[in-house]
Amino acid sequence: MDAERAAGRDSAEGGRGGLGDFVSALPPEISSRIFSGLDVESLCHASLTCKGWHRAIESNERLWRHPCLAVRAVCQREIDCDRGNGYSWKITLLRNYWKSKVKQEWLSGKYSHIPSQFSLPEKSMYPMDVDTWGEILEAELER
Repeated sequence: MDAERAAGRDSAEGGRGGLGDFVSALPPEISSRIFSGLDVESLCHASLTCKGWHRAIESNERLWRHPCLAVRAVCQREIDCDRGNGYSWKITLLRNYWKSKVKQEWLSGKYSHIPSQFSLPEKSMYPMDVDTWGEILEAELER
């Protein structure tokens, strides 16, 4: 009897996720709608939950497009370059997400009155190109 139950569970899963994976049982439009309410970090964490969620999230470019366009407001040159080079919305977003956060903090003047580099918070730095640092310097000079 246990072998029959195990066989039934295996066939019920059908390689689409565990018994608790409700996402695989939903139409793609519904799961997309559910996941679209998550922020970028939560979306990345959700994709690690199980194989079914991973497939549903990773294969849906629409989930990554909106947050990527939001990041574009800060990193337009970088986003346009990545998209022009054929990167997916997801890869483009992941390549520029943290950079946009740090860049936005610098551009907003959060670090304008820091007395020395030792006073900077740990996550205030991110590898940025010369053009990005030029934008930050211009913003500082205008303040």
